[in-house]
Amino acid sequence: MRKRLLSLAAALVAMAATMLVGPATPAAAAPLTKVLVFSKTAGFRHSSIPNGIAAIQALGSANGFTVTATEDAAQFTAANLAQYQVVVWLMTTGDVLDATQQTAFQNYIAAGGGYVGVHAAADTEYDWPWYGGLVGAWFSSHPAIQTAQVRVETPVNVSTAHLPSVWTRSDEWYNYRTNPRSAVRVLMNLNEASYTGGTMGDHPITWCQNYSGGRAWYTGLGHTEASYTDPNFTKMLLGGLQIAAGAVAADCSPVSQPVSGTTIKARANSKFVTVPGGGTGNLIASAATAGTLAERFDLVDLGSGNVALKSKVNGMYVCAENGGANPLIANRAAVGAWETFALVRNSDGTISLRAQANGKYVVAENAGAAALIANRAAIGAWEKFDQGS
Repeated sequence: MRKRLLSLAAALVAMAATMLVGPATPAAAAPLTKVLVFSKTAGFRHSSIPNGIAAIQALGSANGFTVTATEDAAQFTAANLAQYQVVVWLMTTGDVLDATQQTAFQNYIAAGGGYVGVHAAADTEYDWPWYGGLVGAWFSSHPAIQTAQVRVETPVNVSTAHLPSVWTRSDEWYNYRTNPRSAVRVLMNLNEASYTGGTMGDHPITWCQNYSGGRAWYTGLGHTEASYTDPNFTKMLLGGLQIAAGAVAADCSPVSQPVSGTTIKARANSKFVTVPGGGTGNLIASAATAGTLAERFDLVDLGSGNVALKSKVNGMYVCAENGGANPLIANRAAVGAWETFALVRNSDGTISLRAQANGKYVVAENAGAAALIANRAAIGAWEKFDQGS
């Protein structure tokens, strides 16, 4: 009896200690220490592959991890892969692994391994459904290399936190066979109104996910050699490596809905254009934040460089009322000449809008203090706007 009482007392003491100390603190994530870069091609070969390898090696030198680069698929064995926290598929193309090597890589991911796919990693292993799920979506087509707006959709992520909300850059913009949004966390999407050749509408371009026991991060960026000396791009890539390795925590669970609409901010006063009164008032650049649908628009591509602006607050199109003589108002159910604007992309990254109704530019009148109106013959500071996500 005495022994049982002593045991019970000891148990109570231990329980009390646990209550005082609280639950055990989770172990810190293991740092990223070793990366394998795989760049075998069985189809198109990107000239930027050496640039990509060099950039990842430089990231390793600066951040304390070693990098092994290979194009030898025989490296895909259980024993060899186990030493790496991340395997980067750097612009791979075509069928690059045999069945045994595929099994080894699947088992590596199932054991908690990390995958980073860059650009043409989505143009790889079309006959391997498991890999299609890992990369998120397969390549379909691309237009010519050109400048486009990349919109940061998930800024609270180590691979995107350093980027502007709208990142304007030149690359080869992939269209994908399917939209991966339902299975991944979209980190960035493309504004298809900012370039020609986009076919997806909602167009994810960088994402992450937890997959089959491991972690995956993919970006469609990285075609150009210049990408790998761009600090914004290489810092994004470092974040992707850290996420895939599990070295930095990231919420990669899917979010079903894309960012709704775009914002327009006047350079004259750094205020967002808003549609007052649920659509009854004239457009004005007066909102300090884009916190409601009143500050969001669908930018509808009409072709030939023309767009229409559809207000998210009432579903009506913005009109240069009275042939441009009156301030802009969102009150039209259909697009005609008065609802059509030429979208001008200025060299400083801003946009300007020229009304088809009168050939005049939209101005944030009185440095944004008065309603927007299309009455200026040339572009100055008050006629420039930043397009956001």
